[in-house]
Amino acid sequence: MEPFRGDPVALFLRAILALGRRVRAERPAGALGLSSLGILGSLNRQGPLGATRLAREERLQPQSLTRLLAELEHSRLIIRKRSSVDRRAVTITITEKGRDALLDDIAARRAWLERAMATALLPREREAMLAASAVMFKLAASGPTDRPSDDT
Repeated sequence: MEPFRGDPVALFLRAILALGRRVRAERPAGALGLSSLGILGSLNRQGPLGATRLAREERLQPQSLTRLLAELEHSRLIIRKRSSVDRRAVTITITEKGRDALLDDIAARRAWLERAMATALLPREREAMLAASAVMFKLAASGPTDRPSDDT
């Protein structure tokens, strides 16, 4: 018997995780690690960030972040700059090279997804998947303390 039959939440979670694994498998050979890509993605979306906030955003321990930042800086994918006001504070900025590395990685995964959607899905399935994207973003933005409303 299918272990997720009758459990739509488990089935949905399994599908999301399977698609995530599949998309990650399409990353270019020699690509940066997922934590490094996460850092570059956060910096690209949000602009320069302090190290503490970046660690929180990426859910990384400060020691792990320090090691990753050193690697990214050595590869010239980020720039770290100390605050002139508080010498302990560091601001991290993505470089053009870092943005290019991030966008190349995204492009490879996007190309696979576009091909897969065109060949594996019927037009109405593609439409349903795209419509579900907005709902999935809403779920992703839901905080840990959000509770469903009673008007469902």
